Amino acid sequence: MEGIAHRRVEVNGIKMHIAEKGEGPVVLFLHGFPELWYSWRHQILALSSRGYHAVAPDLRGYGDTEAPASMSSYTCFHIVGDLVALIELLGVDQVFLVAHDWGAVIGWYLCMFRPEKVKAYICLSVPLLHRDPNVRLVDAMRAMYGDDYYVCRFQKPGEIEAQMAEVGTEYVLKNILTTRKPGPPIFPKGEYGSGFNPDMPNSLPSWLTEDDLAYYVSKFEKTGFTGPLNYYRNLNLNWELTAPWSGVKIQVPVKHITTELDMVYTSLNMKEYIHGGAFKQNVPNLEEVIVQKDVAHFNNQETAEEISNYIYEFIKKF
Repeated sequence: MEGIAHRRVEVNGIKMHIAEKGEGPVVLFLHGFPELWYSWRHQILALSSRGYHAVAPDLRGYGDTEAPASMSSYTCFHIVGDLVALIELLGVDQVFLVAHDWGAVIGWYLCMFRPEKVKAYICLSVPLLHRDPNVRLVDAMRAMYGDDYYVCRFQKPGEIEAQMAEVGTEYVLKNILTTRKPGPPIFPKGEYGSGFNPDMPNSLPSWLTEDDLAYYVSKFEKTGFTGPLNYYRNLNLNWELTAPWSGVKIQVPVKHITTELDMVYTSLNMKEYIHGGAFKQNVPNLEEVIVQKDVAHFNNQETAEEISNYIYEFIKKF
C-alpha cells in the first residue's frame, strides 16, 4: 500500500500500531472483527488524497498492537481509553470518526463518553445498541437466538479458540470475510462450524485478493483470536459498567451506512429500530441512513470507493 506509514505509539499503557497517510484534519478509522487497520487500506488512500490525515490503528489485541493477557483488559473503557490517548498523541482536539462492526460499537462508546473529541461520526453496520436496563446484553441475545448464536458461542474462554485451531486460521478468516448470509450467525454445537458462511466459495470475491487474505492470516496466526474474542466476553461487563449512561442520547452528527445482506441489519429487530424512529430518538443528529443494495457485511472493502465517497461527502460539510 504505497505511501502508508506505520509506527507504534504508547497509549494507555500499551503499544499500539497505527497506519497513517496524509495531512490535514484527522480521520480516525476503527476496524471490526476479525479485521485489522488493513480493512481501511482503500479509504486511507482515498481520504489522504483529499486533504485529510487518515489514521487507522490495530485495536487492542489485534495485529501489531499489544494484546494484554487478562480478559478484563478489553472493556469499553480500556479501548476508548486507548483511542482518547491516541487522539491526544496526534495533537488534535477532535477527529472525524469512521468505524465498522466492533469498531462501530467502540465508536458509539467514544461518542458517549467523550463527545467533544468527535466532530462527526460515519458508522458502518452496527447502530447504537439501546441499553436495556433490565437485561444483560448477552443474556438478551441468548434468549432471542439460543446457545448456538455466535456471540454466545464466543463466551467461554479457550473453547472457540480450540475449535478454530482445528480448522485453521485461513479457513476461519475466509469463512467470515466471504459471508453473504444475512441474519443471525448460528454455529453448530461443539465445533467452529460454518455459522458465518455455510456456502463458503472456493475462490475469493473480487474485492479480496489472495494477498489480502494472506496479510490477515499472517497477523492472526501470530496473535491468535483470544484478544479479539475478549471484546465479546466483556459485553455483559460493559452492560454493567455503562449503567450511568443508560438513556443518554448521542449528540454527535452521524451518518449510518449498512447493507441489505448485513448480518446485523438482518438480525435483532434491527430494521425496525433503524427505520422506525427509535434510532433517531437515541441519536438526534442522525443525518442519514444508507442501505447499500446487494452488499454484505464488509462493505468498507466490498464497495471501497463508494464508502470513501460517502465519508468524504459527509465530513467535507464540517
